[in-house]
Amino acid sequence: MTDLRTLLDEREINQTLSRMTRILDKRDWDSLDTVFAEDLTFDYGRGERAGIKEMREEVSGFLAHCGPTLHLLGSGLIEIDGDTARTEVYVLARHQGGGKRSHLYFDATGPWIDRWERRASGWRIVRRDISLNVLQGDPAALGSDALPQAMAE
Repeated sequence: MTDLRTLLDEREINQTLSRMTRILDKRDWDSLDTVFAEDLTFDYGRGERAGIKEMREEVSGFLAHCGPTLHLLGSGLIEIDGDTARTEVYVLARHQGGGKRSHLYFDATGPWIDRWERRASGWRIVRRDISLNVLQGDPAALGSDALPQAMAE
């Protein structure tokens, strides 16, 4: 039987994941620290990186030249072990081109796999890995001619 603490932890982690989608879609880069730990490590398919500043550069760089986006989450799994957790959630990220590219779209789908720690400020992601399974549309919607090779494989 699941205890109340675990249910509350799962709820907080789910809320934090949902907050992340809104941060991305609103380009609210200053709020990334409400999701990620300062000392996080991550790989978005372009190699290992570390730190909240690097995360801010990574995600803002992807979205800087495209138009509206919509990040949808589904089929989430949460495993909690005391003050640590692991989540795997499927993501569908729709990107529409901006300006003269507004007729273009690019979809990226795959799991966000995260490791979490309970910190004084709440649950924070300390490790994120993204593995994109399906890429569809025109990468030029992102404002570039192609995705990094590692993401396209």
